Amino acid sequence: MEFFARAKAVRLRSHHDKYLVADEDEEHVTQDRDGTSRGVRWTVERVDSVPHVLRLRSCYGRYLTASNEPFLLGVTGKKVSQTLPARLDSSLEWEPLREGSQVKLKTRYGNYLRGNGGLPPWRNSVTHDVPHRTSTQDWILWDVDVVEILPQPARIPNQPVSASSAVSSSSASSSRLSSLESSDSFSGPLHKVEGRSIYFTVADDNGNVDDSVEWPHVTFIGTSVPEVTQKLKEETKLDDIIVCTRNPLNQHLIPLYLHLPPNNTTMRLVVVDGNSKAAKKFSI
Repeated sequence: MEFFARAKAVRLRSHHDKYLVADEDEEHVTQDRDGTSRGVRWTVERVDSVPHVLRLRSCYGRYLTASNEPFLLGVTGKKVSQTLPARLDSSLEWEPLREGSQVKLKTRYGNYLRGNGGLPPWRNSVTHDVPHRTSTQDWILWDVDVVEILPQPARIPNQPVSASSAVSSSSASSSRLSSLESSDSFSGPLHKVEGRSIYFTVADDNGNVDDSVEWPHVTFIGTSVPEVTQKLKEETKLDDIIVCTRNPLNQHLIPLYLHLPPNNTTMRLVVVDGNSKAAKKFSI
């Protein structure tokens, strides 16, 4: 469950290096190598009554569902689809089980989410099943790319303090305020600083970055990825770039295709030269 602890939205990549995709028909679920389509984004929803399981909701507002319907007659695999039932039942619930740096997603009935390979109709299909052959054991393993993180929880309100402490604190605050009011620092009008701070660095040819040095930063207003890309082009003097975030769990680079978070949270972005080896990996 730790892979999803801070995740608000994720991408899931199968053993075949393809992403779990919610089809535009708002019903089918498939696999595709294109990690930039809107269908690869799955919103993570916690289940309050069962803290170790979760639901995954597609960009169409429908849930990843382990159906009871066979994928093909005469075989054990069952269909996985997008649904929006009137009642959120256990068919929408998945239990993440860690397997090294990957996860298995287990249904409430003991099957696992499986990205299939091979010839049609199996190719690019997604089912839930228990693999019985050694050659398909890895088909139930998924890499998790966190594309949006949950905001930090609100701080716990300060505990009540004694009257003597309150008086002392108030007196000290008044003293500091008086000093500030007489300072030249407040000679101009007060205003709210707009925009967010974006710290950035340019990755090397293999996508590595140096965290031991201080990253430069810019102030950016808005949530548009094309606009922040243009801003970073100007700052880095590079014409062809891919702007990335880093997976907080394994530090892997994730191209930024979706809009920035709506609040002005400080961000750390990695600029990848479009002609580098690292950039070519994104288009595979």
